[in-house]
Amino acid sequence: MANHKGTIGILTGGGDVPGLNPAIRAVTIRAIGEGYRVIGIRRGWAGLVDMVPDRDVDNGLNFQELDYDAVNRAVRTGGTLLHSSRTRPSHLPKDAVPPHLRDTYTDDINDVTPAVLDNLEFLGIDYLVPIGGDDTLSYGYRLHTEGVKVVAIPKTMDNDVPGTDYCIGFSTCVTRTIEMANTLRSTAGSHERILVIEIFGRYSGFTALLPTMAGAADRCVIPEHEFDIEQLTELAVYDRNRHPSRYSVVLVSEGATMSGERSFEGDETDQYGHRRLGGIGDKVATQISGLSSTYNNGRQINVVSQRLGYLVRGGAPDALDSIVPMAFGNLALDLLLEGTSGRLVSIRNGVYDNVPLDVVDGSHKSVDVQKYYNTERLRPNYASFNSKPLFIMTSDL
Repeated sequence: MANHKGTIGILTGGGDVPGLNPAIRAVTIRAIGEGYRVIGIRRGWAGLVDMVPDRDVDNGLNFQELDYDAVNRAVRTGGTLLHSSRTRPSHLPKDAVPPHLRDTYTDDINDVTPAVLDNLEFLGIDYLVPIGGDDTLSYGYRLHTEGVKVVAIPKTMDNDVPGTDYCIGFSTCVTRTIEMANTLRSTAGSHERILVIEIFGRYSGFTALLPTMAGAADRCVIPEHEFDIEQLTELAVYDRNRHPSRYSVVLVSEGATMSGERSFEGDETDQYGHRRLGGIGDKVATQISGLSSTYNNGRQINVVSQRLGYLVRGGAPDALDSIVPMAFGNLALDLLLEGTSGRLVSIRNGVYDNVPLDVVDGSHKSVDVQKYYNTERLRPNYASFNSKPLFIMTSDL
């Protein structure tokens, strides 16, 4: 350890996406090459909560030292070799407090940040690189305010982290959504159905808009605009009846609202206050089927619903989610090596960049409905592609 310039910690939090392992690899290989030791913190923030700062205690479930062999084996795979969790150390429920901290933290909800800081010191972490969405990174910002040197990498297939056009996982999600929607067309066409596909997108509709723009669907509904089911039904029936194979496809974001309500699976929330979304696709399909006769000369149309769910989250990354994480990892090291922290690496207007980390401590990035969504046709709207970023409508500038 005496021969190292310092120690860099890296972790992944929140939902897994393809591209995390390439980011871990990029940070690790660059850091080792620059003379740093790399510690992988396991299970996101949970590793720093559950860790016991004692050399005689087995903390193998909480951290591991990373080397070339560890990261090279995983680079072509999906998921995260460091594992993940949705642990929020600033809002830790009493039943999630580890045994060695239960005498200190006894409230129903606890801020165990002092213990996290102790564990970072125990590991000798000089710089911390969290990879995650705005929930994970908001706690990274909290640590930055506590004096920890943090450079963050944005990850979420919803692409809703503010301050960046692109988040790791988004391209693979869009690619898989297009592939699977096109695969499902054969059964929709064979039975002259309307096909409703539910996809990820809690607060932002980018994962629905981009595939629809690419021709994977005829219509889409997104979280940023409350939709009218009769309007959607009329459009879907119109699309179906004008198609030579008499079918149509509708993409539904999991966070879309119908009649002012989102669809949840139970009342339980995670530590960030999120209830599990799901089921909106089935509800939309049922209502379209019931209303379809009104717009189809009195004849009801069969409607089928399919939730893509974790099929777009699992598996290997596509080309962009192999290249961008590599660049993000190196950008993070560039900043740390020049002594800069409190930053989020980013892509802005198609160019690699970085922004202040406090950008994540605010609202989610969302679709500009007026610019990019036609509320009358329930489709993407765009005036021109000139000077737009790669994914057209993902810039927050």
